[in-house]
Amino acid sequence: MTERRLEVERGAMAGGGAGGAATPWFADPSGGPSGLRARPAPTRIGPRTFTWGERTCIVGILNITPDSFSGDGLASADHATPGDVTDRALVQARAMVADGAEMLDIGGESTRPGHSVVAVDDEIARVVPVLRAIRSELPDVPLSIDTTKPAVAAAALDAGADLLNDVWGVGPDDRRMRLAAERGAPLILMHNRAEPVYTDLLAEVLADLERAIERALAVGCALESLIVDPGFGFGKTPSHNLELLRRLPELHALGRPVMLGASRKSTLGRVLDLPSDQRLEATLATTTLAAFAGIELVRVHDVQANVRAARMTDAIVRGDVP
Repeated sequence: MTERRLEVERGAMAGGGAGGAATPWFADPSGGPSGLRARPAPTRIGPRTFTWGERTCIVGILNITPDSFSGDGLASADHATPGDVTDRALVQARAMVADGAEMLDIGGESTRPGHSVVAVDDEIARVVPVLRAIRSELPDVPLSIDTTKPAVAAAALDAGADLLNDVWGVGPDDRRMRLAAERGAPLILMHNRAEPVYTDLLAEVLADLERAIERALAVGCALESLIVDPGFGFGKTPSHNLELLRRLPELHALGRPVMLGASRKSTLGRVLDLPSDQRLEATLATTTLAAFAGIELVRVHDVQANVRAARMTDAIVRGDVP
């Protein structure tokens, strides 16, 4: 077992139960007093360097799809031409940045259950014009491409994307990892499973993500370039998703920045019996929990409200008063 794996398992065991007791703590490697939680080194993402631990950063979602589960797909039938889609995406991107988004995540294929698989060329045709337009108009905003296809990821990086977001980051295909290593691009490794079967949810999520980190390092990715995502809503039942939210602090045992993407997802609708366009308050609750737990990145559809919730929570938890 590697030294990093041992560190993760010890950190997870130190977390214990829920609440404040779940936060893993590490001894200062310099020999100083114990009780200091490890803070990841800063990560350069395109035009910006993110210093983790200062605040919770909000990431705006741009779905360049006709079939997004959240109902906000920009490639809908009434705006199907590339020019219309790009114009709509630019309007939304400007609004999200004005509302406080510190990064934009752009995807051309829905990941909802039962989604239509998009051909590589079609996905490239959806996302590349949008990426080029946003990169030209908002050069200081980091851009993420959400895709599982290496060819789409490569085309997106060529068009101005700065970060790869891989929803199958724990899967056996390492081509996105290798591309990230070759291009020097940061990479989000998300947890996922084909079937939601677990003996110990958090222990297995941590172990799967740790193995993904080790594989990424083995193909040449830099440790400081890796971000993890526990995969809320991916390969998990509603009960699993709620447990993830209760135990968010334990994800820090991995020693990497963490992204949470719970916005408008079906578990929130299941709890409140609400459709996707009425799940804002439920999403705000998850963002508040994430900020309280010290989660570094939260991926959302409704930027302004979530920025306000995160800033207020940061002010309480971190004493971060603008």
